[in-house]
Amino acid sequence: MTRHKVMILGTGPAGLTAAIYAARANLQPYVVEGNEPGGQLTLTTEVENFPGFPEGIMGPELMANMRQQAERFGAEFVSGWVTAVDLEKRPFRVTVNEDEVHEADAIIVSTGASAKMLGIEAETDYIGRGVSTCATCDGFFFRNKPIIVVGGGDSAMEEATFLSKFASEVTIVHRRGELRASKVMQDRARNNEKIKWKLNHTPLGVEADGNKVTGLRVRDNHSGEEKVLPVDGIFVAIGHSPNTAFLGGKLDLDTVGYIKTQGNTSLTSMEGVFACGDVMDSHYRQAITAAGSGCKAAMDVEKYLEGSSVHDWSQTVSAGH
Repeated sequence: MTRHKVMILGTGPAGLTAAIYAARANLQPYVVEGNEPGGQLTLTTEVENFPGFPEGIMGPELMANMRQQAERFGAEFVSGWVTAVDLEKRPFRVTVNEDEVHEADAIIVSTGASAKMLGIEAETDYIGRGVSTCATCDGFFFRNKPIIVVGGGDSAMEEATFLSKFASEVTIVHRRGELRASKVMQDRARNNEKIKWKLNHTPLGVEADGNKVTGLRVRDNHSGEEKVLPVDGIFVAIGHSPNTAFLGGKLDLDTVGYIKTQGNTSLTSMEGVFACGDVMDSHYRQAITAAGSGCKAAMDVEKYLEGSSVHDWSQTVSAGH
């Protein structure tokens, strides 16, 4: 059984940034890549809002660069995913790929959150080529083009409103006749002249020409008629699922499943376990905010392994000292 000073679970912007900082602090981080090495950015094409790249950078390239930077300072990577953790004893025990057990003095959880998908025909084939789950990330690419937002909650209303700044027209498609969004969010969307509505319509499949999205095939729930709504982009806004099932309820989570952290730190309900990125952030969900939280997690771990009191350290960080 191999023992590590710190194990980092997940390799999106948060996990890779934590790996860079932990490696430079001589903590020899052992990084488990997860089911989706590099995180959701590996599913995107051009990233234009990550600082330092005035001409933009491809998502997979950005993640590859972060990994190489971590490896340069001594981070070790393993392909696989975490299937169980034992936080009841010290050092912690982490099971990788169901049968490989590791020990760790500290753990950084950066397993992210997965966007919920519709599960319709050709949807995943065109992620990054007209299908998106992030308006902030991809809205700019659809300037003066018609797009669709699928969903009926606050997230869908918020994304539609944001996208109306770029698109020529935004159509909200929802399979029910009533929205789940709060009244204030509904009113904001309904008062926006650029936003159109297709309620009681069920998405069936993504239409494309082999290179890019050309429309969304839907069924009218009243008439049963199927038709194609021609658009250049489809934004799926039906929520995210934090990847925390493997924790088995051993950390305090919110009602949705995101890890709760203490104040402005990465500290969780278990001393020695830290969280960063989308697995604990249900609000921003951006690469740059995830990277920033990965930096905080690595710094928190370093202080913890130095023997600083978790309580004193969390109070110090929260106070901004």
